[in-house]
Amino acid sequence: MTQSTVTRTMVTQNTTKKQRRSMNRRTKKPLVRILQYVALAGFLLFLGFPLLWLISTAFKSSAEINSLAVNLFPLQPTIDNFVVALERQGLVRAAGNSLLVAIATTIIVTLLSIPGAYVMARYQGKLRSIGVGYILVSQIFPVILIVIPLFFILRSVGLVDSLLGLVAVYSVYTLPFSLWMLQGYVAAIPFDIEEAASIDGANKARTLQRVVFPLLMPGLVATAMFSFVSAYNEFFFALVLLQSPENYTLPIALSTFVGGEGKVAVGPLAAGALLSSIPSIVFFTLLQKRLATGLLSGAVKG
Repeated sequence: MTQSTVTRTMVTQNTTKKQRRSMNRRTKKPLVRILQYVALAGFLLFLGFPLLWLISTAFKSSAEINSLAVNLFPLQPTIDNFVVALERQGLVRAAGNSLLVAIATTIIVTLLSIPGAYVMARYQGKLRSIGVGYILVSQIFPVILIVIPLFFILRSVGLVDSLLGLVAVYSVYTLPFSLWMLQGYVAAIPFDIEEAASIDGANKARTLQRVVFPLLMPGLVATAMFSFVSAYNEFFFALVLLQSPENYTLPIALSTFVGGEGKVAVGPLAAGALLSSIPSIVFFTLLQKRLATGLLSGAVKG
């Protein structure tokens, strides 16, 4: 057998192996794609079914809710549950209180997190060590351990049963994790960009305004979302610190649908929970545009 014949045989064998591998990959791709879609559908069903059941329950009548029949969709849709939720439990006032507290907490935490996160990410020294230690220690203690001394402190300064006191508590409690989260975004921005801006004649304030902040927009949006959701959905601090019904936030107002003997007004509770989710959805929708803008800005400037 000549050398050329051996070479042709080896080339033919290699080509055959490549074709088999290609055919195997083509055969596996549809199966993998199907399994991916099945997993995605299952995940969406897992997340969406509770919301679908909440919406269905909100539009069911009391008789249908109390019946033994399990219906995914209401047989006779009604809005009576929404009327009860809005009229009897002061849900509109509680929603206003929750929005006020959540927005104030978001603004305070975001404004305080920006300089703190920048210092933690850019400067090394005792100040950074103190900040990191504060963050770690603040996350160790459970809420139940600090709520009693916190109550006495707020009572001594007259902030118990006050939305202002609740904003102060939420800001202090949310700030550590927001700092830790935002400093990760700052650290991801190359310092060479700031040095290049300084070489071009920009001072520190202009560098932060024109270079760092646009790139930091996704981190600011994420921090604002976390602060808003934490303050808007928080229950335990509000339960301990708020005593007057006119100061109730949404979680406390929704808890009043549970009677003293454990009897639950399921329909109005579902309607109230559905209505209370609307402000969060609107807030997320508005910030999502800013998140996309920040990502595009970072891609251009980076």
